[in-house]
Amino acid sequence: QVQLVESGGGLVQAGGSLRLSCAASGRTFSIYAINWFRQAPGKEREFVAAIRWSGGSTYYADSVKGRFTISRDNGKNTVYLQMNSLKPEDTAVYYCAAATTAIPRRYDYWGQGTQVTVSS
Repeated sequence: QVQLVESGGGLVQAGGSLRLSCAASGRTFSIYAINWFRQAPGKEREFVAAIRWSGGSTYYADSVKGRFTISRDNGKNTVYLQMNSLKPEDTAVYYCAAATTAIPRRYDYWGQGTQVTVSS
């Protein structure tokens, strides 16, 4: 089992920044990648960014490229999502999810989510 705990959400004005954290515990050696998703009220969950646990390759949704940066600290078993130039449309609950295989769109563990609210 892998446990994931997100933190760092909050209320910020448009143009501001936040850094989210996803702390992993348990069988972290089984993690293949950590993904960030978000879900706004009334909308479907959408992919935001991902990072390979080993090697560090990163992937981003087009909507956040150039504004968000995903990184990891394997020593702390933590993945970060640095969010800059935030827009009101970034408002959502942000979740991290761990994949233990390379199977596309398969996510084995989820965190509880952290709310990000961007005011205009």
